[in-house]
Amino acid sequence: MRLRTPLALLGAAVLVLVGPPLLTSGSDATTGTQIPGLRLMVPNTPGGGYDITARTAAKNAEDAGLTHNIEVFNLPGAGGTVGLSRLVSEHGNGKLAMSMGLGVVGAARSNHAPRTLDDTTPIARLTEEQDVVVVAKDSPYRTIDELIDAWRASPGKLPVGGGSSPGGPDHLAPMLMAKAADITPKNVNYIPFDGGGELLASILGDKVAFGVSGVGEYLDQIKAGELRVLAVTGPERVDELDDAPTLKESGYDVDFTNWRGIVAPPGLSGAERDKLVRLVETLHDSPEWRTSLKNNGWDDAFLTGEKFGDFLDAQDKRVVSVLKELGL
Repeated sequence: MRLRTPLALLGAAVLVLVGPPLLTSGSDATTGTQIPGLRLMVPNTPGGGYDITARTAAKNAEDAGLTHNIEVFNLPGAGGTVGLSRLVSEHGNGKLAMSMGLGVVGAARSNHAPRTLDDTTPIARLTEEQDVVVVAKDSPYRTIDELIDAWRASPGKLPVGGGSSPGGPDHLAPMLMAKAADITPKNVNYIPFDGGGELLASILGDKVAFGVSGVGEYLDQIKAGELRVLAVTGPERVDELDDAPTLKESGYDVDFTNWRGIVAPPGLSGAERDKLVRLVETLHDSPEWRTSLKNNGWDDAFLTGEKFGDFLDAQDKRVVSVLKELGL
């Protein structure tokens, strides 16, 4: 019996010495950014905008030491709504998140999906970027005016490809282009692909006359000379593509940008939600992420939590309004 007292005192002393550092460690559940086993779902095919964003964010977070061994996986289908349904089914899973954007908002509407972004936990909007209007390097269209003239003459015979379902950014952008060029949007032959990766093969293989997708998705192919960019859809020229005019300066009244963000399953505890938000907040402030924004031609559009949730509601209303305005 006498031996237990010194051992008990020794154990208590060890706990006192060890306890405080554990409670104040940067990996603590209430203060840190480490989320062991974190998985990041991409709801479209490899090579698309969600995929590039997710893999870039995961690598930057690991390089910055914010967390480790993030698993990025693809679950494509129905414009992102297959992934959305999977995410919502993972109720209470604080170690799962999904890369997404305006395309998922539109797909949920156009596909009448049983699950919507209202069923998720909003984490953060990360980036905003313009779309690019691109053709293959051997295309006969060398300027946006040449393309529009041919499109006006026969809108149904010039298929345009986009990496999103109807209602998504790569669909809305060419429809707004058509309206600005006095082409009836209903007459446009739009071919949807499940992400920019699938679309790229069809542009290069002349399966579509031109494609519309995000700057970051095709920047490498444009610089390599595989694609020719005819215009960008936003308010200003893109630094990395300063020879590509905006649609507006080319005489077509279009000002359109896309965005991407992260949502999580429903039913998270406040601590789980806050930890995911804290991880992306710390990532946002890292030099690794700042470099990636510049290299990919992405604009910083950071917004978190409830404010991001309000933004998602507004974007849903915007999609409905634009589709109605275009008669679609």
